[in-house]
Amino acid sequence: MSRYEKLLLSLSESPKVWLITGVAGFIGSNLLETLLKLNQEVIGLDNFATGHQRNLDEVQGLVGVEQWGRFTLIKGDIRNLDDCIKACEGVDYVLHQAALGSVPRSIKDPITTNGANIDGFLNMLVAARDAKVKSFTYAASSSTYGDHPGLPKVEDVIGKPLSPYAVTKYVNELYADVFSRCYGFSSIGLRYFNVFGKRQDPSGAYAAVIPKWTASMLKGEDVFINGDGETSRDFCFVENAVQANLLAATADLEAKNQIYNVAVGGRTDLNQLFFYLKETLSANGIAYSKDVVYRDFREGDVRHSQADISKAERQLGYSPRFSIQAGIRCAMPWYIGFFK
Repeated sequence: MSRYEKLLLSLSESPKVWLITGVAGFIGSNLLETLLKLNQEVIGLDNFATGHQRNLDEVQGLVGVEQWGRFTLIKGDIRNLDDCIKACEGVDYVLHQAALGSVPRSIKDPITTNGANIDGFLNMLVAARDAKVKSFTYAASSSTYGDHPGLPKVEDVIGKPLSPYAVTKYVNELYADVFSRCYGFSSIGLRYFNVFGKRQDPSGAYAAVIPKWTASMLKGEDVFINGDGETSRDFCFVENAVQANLLAATADLEAKNQIYNVAVGGRTDLNQLFFYLKETLSANGIAYSKDVVYRDFREGDVRHSQADISKAERQLGYSPRFSIQAGIRCAMPWYIGFFK
């Protein structure tokens, strides 16, 4: 039995109180679903800036009435310290997912991104510290690696940030480290690498590549690649990210005050990704016959990204269960259903 399997069994036998910020968002709602199915008590905090009520409604439909009764939603904003204090009351574990994502959004509006991702993060640190929570796990980002060319990416070697978003996520790591040194408050940062899966918003100008392309293909529209298609990413199915969060939240003290990559340790270029999506749609009885359309590279984008996940494997017991192909196969029915 893996460490994660043992953890799931332990949690189901001994429920705890969890706070998920950004609970109505993509990763937040997947964490909520998993925890409720384990009969945990969950507090959720969201201002619905990028999250959706439909995500919560979907989770409600997937869990039992009794399990849904263990969830309390606080409509609030991490930029408001009082909301953060209220949300942290009586909480064992904090999973801080709330943020304004997207490199292009941060380039267009750095002030709003800074407010949510730095001011909001600091509020959450203060509130969680004062509430004396058992652990604080936060969503960091692979964008922190910036312009460092080395592959695979190793946690203690980073370059210069390439966007305001990347700056904010690096500042999160710096604040977390300072809170450990100044206040003895422990935390773990998880550097996500291109997480994808059900309930990831396929709409809007800042949609991630997998849901955006899938939506276009289902509608028979063109698929655009920024650049030559050889840009590569370490795509990570959301169930892998859920595993990492739960392992980090319950990790021993020796594993805390650290940063960990959350990915699968592979590389998929955009041309391959297009093929995988097209192939999976075909397996679901949907044909897409158009060729991809190439256009200019996008400002602030990193050319290649791949994670070294050995540290997370060694210190957290992280073991990703889903490859990119397996993740796409699992996620595709949700996308097809979303656009029916």
